[in-house]
Amino acid sequence: MALRPVQVNIKALDDTAVGRFWAEALGWELSSEGPGVTNVEPGKGFVWPDPSAVCIDVVIVPEAKTATKNRLHIDLATTSEAHQAELVTRLRDLGATPADVGQGDVPWTVLADPEGNEFCVLEPRESYRDTGPIARVMVDCADPRAMARFWGEAIDWTLHEVTDERAVLRSAKGVGPYLEFLRNGVKTVPDRAHLDLLPYTGDDQQTEVARLRALGATDLDLGQGDVTWQCLADPEGHEFCVLGRSS
Repeated sequence: MALRPVQVNIKALDDTAVGRFWAEALGWELSSEGPGVTNVEPGKGFVWPDPSAVCIDVVIVPEAKTATKNRLHIDLATTSEAHQAELVTRLRDLGATPADVGQGDVPWTVLADPEGNEFCVLEPRESYRDTGPIARVMVDCADPRAMARFWGEAIDWTLHEVTDERAVLRSAKGVGPYLEFLRNGVKTVPDRAHLDLLPYTGDDQQTEVARLRALGATDLDLGQGDVTWQCLADPEGHEFCVLGRSS
């Protein structure tokens, strides 16, 4: 039994516009599985799901983002200072705006997509040289060690580091982005972005959901109604979904 992170789900008033921004930002392609859903994933033969990329699913909702900072965000990788500067300029031309989340004087640049979802353009770091355009999915948390215990069992990714300040996981295949939990306060409001997890072929969704509950996950009612995915929250309340389609 195992689950794998396959996409970041982002809520948006205009899924097409936000999806187009992220596709152009990452150099990926657009598709759609139905009205109100825009999928962003690599081109050139990429077949979802693949550990080399955590894709982006933009889903339409009627509510706009509030001023509250998202607890989950994406960090983009760069290969040089020149690349970082060029990417920031290009992203602002695409509609990104500077964002102040209290970061102070740091070597990375904090921006927000056209609907205010924060993300970072990192300075070049050797540890992210082979991740692809998304270096990591960052999640604010109160207790990185507790998150390491839960997520280290919930998904089949390898735990690379755990301290009082952060926990770091990555696909056991050594490809794609990292998933990092950073100590940064307690979650207080529902987020605009969350992870979607997918069972492997032959694994049963409800069996996986029961396993997650035993690890400390709780059921979550977001008004989703009768859907093929299961909405849950981890022990700190971070929302995530277990998809029903296996591959």
